[in-house]
Amino acid sequence: MQTASSKNVGIIGAGRIGQAMAQTALRAGRQIVIANSRGPDSLSAVVEALGDGVAAGTVKDAAAADIVVVAVMWPQVPAAVEGLDWKGRIVIDPTNDFDQSDLDGRTSSEVVADLVAPARVVKAANTLAAAVLGSDPRQAGGQRVIFLSGDNDLAKSEVVAMFEDAGFFVVDLGGLRDGGRMQQVGAPLAGHNLIRLP
Repeated sequence: MQTASSKNVGIIGAGRIGQAMAQTALRAGRQIVIANSRGPDSLSAVVEALGDGVAAGTVKDAAAADIVVVAVMWPQVPAAVEGLDWKGRIVIDPTNDFDQSDLDGRTSSEVVADLVAPARVVKAANTLAAAVLGSDPRQAGGQRVIFLSGDNDLAKSEVVAMFEDAGFFVVDLGGLRDGGRMQQVGAPLAGHNLIRLP
């Protein structure tokens, strides 16, 4: 039986957030495939910098992982996820829609959930700057706080396990609609680097 710690992580997008999520997954002891639209050959420097445990792959390779992070800019999300097989996947959505005028009252992660159906979407890692997200979450004798939300409890538990294994203190905000609203740009939790002290 596959345990949470054995679940591999695919990352679509190799920019700052993608690399920060790779660092997080590495701290959690996961195997990682990172991909971008330009192909694996363009990622040799990124993979070398990230170190052992990270391999470059195609977007299809990354989307075949147990947990898939969609780490592209919001306008690129539809093209990045189109045509991929999302059955059985858990998708972490760390994107931010800075405009929000195109959401029709929904959260950005509800839109992502439609784009990657039937994958189970967990909103996470969007409230911290990339440099903070990728750094050691054990700070000042405590743990950096990370927020998440999602509509599937099992998917959330897998994502919680990854972040906890990496050293974060995880706060579950509930479903994608209510929890996601608290995480969006301009919402109360966006941009705050909080440390939970023992």
